[in-house]
Amino acid sequence: MMLPAFQRDIVQAQERSPVPYRYGSLDELLFELSLRNSIVDSALALNESGAQFAVYRKSRCNEMYWNRTEEGGFRLRAGAAPADAILDIYRNGPLYGFECSMAMMIVMYKAVLDQIGYQAFNTYFTNLLLYDWQYDSDLGFRQGSLRLGPYPGDILYFKNPDHHPETPEWQGENVIMLGEDRYYGHGIGIRSSSGIIEALNRRRKPGSRKSAYLLDTIIYPNYEHIRSLRGVYARIGSTVYRYGQSEERA
Repeated sequence: MMLPAFQRDIVQAQERSPVPYRYGSLDELLFELSLRNSIVDSALALNESGAQFAVYRKSRCNEMYWNRTEEGGFRLRAGAAPADAILDIYRNGPLYGFECSMAMMIVMYKAVLDQIGYQAFNTYFTNLLLYDWQYDSDLGFRQGSLRLGPYPGDILYFKNPDHHPETPEWQGENVIMLGEDRYYGHGIGIRSSSGIIEALNRRRKPGSRKSAYLLDTIIYPNYEHIRSLRGVYARIGSTVYRYGQSEERA
């Protein structure tokens, strides 16, 4: 099977890894590769959307789809379709301002929407709240170390231990890995690892010589669970109906 270059590079990197990667089926592997591709595409699109960086106390959103909470998060407005609300951030970016952790969640939701489709997304992601690292349980984030990659689509974190006390928002930067030594961070943009560290170091407290650095942590969604969400066509109460079957949901 001929894979696109982006996906082929990931498979080849996994083959070279000392950590073995095992998949239950070809579809399982292909879905992960495709979702990773969508995560990168969603990060690039958010970078071009016009959405701006803003601390929580100054965050803003399109109130047609979201209610801004007292903490500065965005809660899905009653009657708004979850998929439409996420897409609006990309279509009307200048109406939005948020911190980098929220940007990571937005990128993930958009990528999942692209993979499982409008109807399934609206079925499962009915109570969206964008705030810091809060996320819907169906994303099922997992955590690993750098020895497991990282690979494009992973979330990483650059820590700035001596950030200026008056700007706690620059205590670090959440980023999406786009490719080899290429990362997207909301508020910093697309840079190399050295470029991100340089940007964070400019925001240290006066006189500090302690550099920002990349943490040994990778965060990624539960690819296999998200794959299982495809094909949903109805939800009635707490029951989701899929391919003629049903499953109870909280």
